[in-house]
Amino acid sequence: MNIHFVGIGGIGVSSLARYFLSKGDKISGSDRNSSEIIQELKKEGIEIAIGSHSPDNLKDSIDLLIYTPAALSGNPEIKKAKRRKIKTMSYPEALGELTKDYFTIAVSGTHGKSTTTAMLSLVMIDAGLDPTVIIGTKLKEFDGKNFRKGKSKYLLIEADEYKESFLNYHPNVITITNIDKDHLDYYKNFDNITRAFSRYFKRLLKGGVIIANGDDKNTAKVLSKNRKTSYYSQKEKEALLIKKIIKIPGEHNISNALAAFKTARFLGISSKSILKSLSTYRGCWRRFEIFKTGYQGINMVSDYAHHPIELEKTLAGAREKYPKNRIIVIFQPHQHNRTTHFFDDFVRVLSVAPVDKIFILPIFGVIGRNDKLFTEKNSSKNIAKLSGKNVFYKKNMTEMKRYLLKDMRAKDLVMVIGAGDINNLFLDIKRFFLDKKKK
Repeated sequence: MNIHFVGIGGIGVSSLARYFLSKGDKISGSDRNSSEIIQELKKEGIEIAIGSHSPDNLKDSIDLLIYTPAALSGNPEIKKAKRRKIKTMSYPEALGELTKDYFTIAVSGTHGKSTTTAMLSLVMIDAGLDPTVIIGTKLKEFDGKNFRKGKSKYLLIEADEYKESFLNYHPNVITITNIDKDHLDYYKNFDNITRAFSRYFKRLLKGGVIIANGDDKNTAKVLSKNRKTSYYSQKEKEALLIKKIIKIPGEHNISNALAAFKTARFLGISSKSILKSLSTYRGCWRRFEIFKTGYQGINMVSDYAHHPIELEKTLAGAREKYPKNRIIVIFQPHQHNRTTHFFDDFVRVLSVAPVDKIFILPIFGVIGRNDKLFTEKNSSKNIAKLSGKNVFYKKNMTEMKRYLLKDMRAKDLVMVIGAGDINNLFLDIKRFFLDKKKK
């Protein structure tokens, strides 16, 4: 089958593209901008058009078009496919069809999905369950990819709540990390979010189970009358065992590991095997991803945090892991809409963050998801102004890099945080240190 992916550079869409590529299907794709992931897909043999979406990107031989949920309604490639009566599906619709063919474990929640899915995938692999994995991050254990092809009946997926994507899935197991405010450009308010999760939980297949975070009040409230729920909590003895062996920092990651532990126990994996696997987990792409520069003890961290709660926990985890180091944070807010809704929360988190310097870059705007009510009042510049004397604004990455290279000291920890294109800055500085090593 010939399959074309619109928005193929997305972390979820690219994972599904790799799934079909592994089955022997011919894959093509398009995206507005190039990226690290797109360059990897090209090396794997996928033909990708970069730039404005165009009907010319759709070849005559295409049998199926799969598009990102972020695609605009007037996308010319989707319009041409429908006009030619080519089957079209959104990414969650296509993944939903896939879940029908497997025993599906879906990891859900506002925060911690990728880390929990990553942990659980390694636990399942070590135990011989050989799952197929579709995940929203990249793992070294997957050869740096966001997909793993297994040969068993198990499919492990990261189930996103954006635009109610998870309502397309048919899970045998739902693992839920937490429920919080996010994606308010779509949901508008928290009641709509909890209603969506409530509908999602009802999609659990007969004989299945919901593994839920009992420490999260919102989750417990939504699931209060659900008899198919098995809770985990940091008050359990497993939490103490995990705390002793886990290598990645932060209380939130103990909770993520507990979610993986409880799910794995339901799948019949022994506690001993689970703990052994969790003890070897070193993290994943852009989730407190550490790069040791090899120069004067300076370390760097790349992290995907883009919600104020995620940012708060990531910075607290950094100080816990590096109690005596000077910590410099570079943060790029993601989406004007999210920044507008959480402006006061970002100011609160940054004003009390246990770090030494914070730099705020301009907001990374996402086409089709910008709040029309956005004003200069809700800008990155104003976040920096209101957050305190250790928070500064930089107008672009070039200026930020120039300042950072002059300001860095021995044993600094430099954290590059955000869900936009800020990872390009991390990679740029990383190249600087790698070149320095060669000289």
